[in-house]
Amino acid sequence: MDVLVTGGTGPLGRLVVERLQDDGHRVRQMSRRGTGPGGVRGDLATGRDLPAALAGAEVVVHTATGVRDRAYWEVDVAGTRRLVQAVDRDRLRHLVFVSIVGVDRIPYGYYHAKYAAEQVLLASGLPVTLLRITQFHDFVDQLLETARRGPLLPVPMSWRLQPVDVAEAAAHTAEVAVGSPAGGVVEFGGPEELTAAEVARAWVAAREPGTHVVATPVPGRLSTAVRDGAALPTRGPRGRRTYAEHLRG
Repeated sequence: MDVLVTGGTGPLGRLVVERLQDDGHRVRQMSRRGTGPGGVRGDLATGRDLPAALAGAEVVVHTATGVRDRAYWEVDVAGTRRLVQAVDRDRLRHLVFVSIVGVDRIPYGYYHAKYAAEQVLLASGLPVTLLRITQFHDFVDQLLETARRGPLLPVPMSWRLQPVDVAEAAAHTAEVAVGSPAGGVVEFGGPEELTAAEVARAWVAAREPGTHVVATPVPGRLSTAVRDGAALPTRGPRGRRTYAEHLRG
């Protein structure tokens, strides 16, 4: 099968490309520079080279995002519209959009953009699956490292998370991509629900011994939503690798 992966050089996209190639599919990875094996050039922010990149694709796995420099409205929303316009409708069997669990429930700018991109795809008439995934273990690590202040690590009190291994998410994304379109939302998350404090204490024990975790009340609608479970999957399969196993690895 001829597959195009947008954002194919990113943390998830790269692993999706590898998994699909291992399964015998012809895979092209699209990025602005078109570098790497199987790389093709395509710019979601401008539309440049998109028709050529998408020509002949039977499956599109849309992992590209514009989180850097707050470019998500231009890349995730307007870029998804450009993708819809450029796709080869005569050839396309399935378009999988990788989104985030909670985009419809958590009041956060980046999530609003992902949800808006989902609506673009639902209105497109294309055979789509909206695959919402929870936060990756490595991304949680980055957030905790950024939040640490010397010997202290403040984290939001009672926030509920279900982080997932990126390799398991990639394998599931590849499996979804070569299957039938769902026509709506499906979810994939980690194997266990944890509070932000539990995650932070595990990270500190493995990476920064001696750091003191401080669970801090955080006001606002975003915090209330995460405390109420908006970042947790409500259905669908789960990964197996726990956050503790990730830290040991």
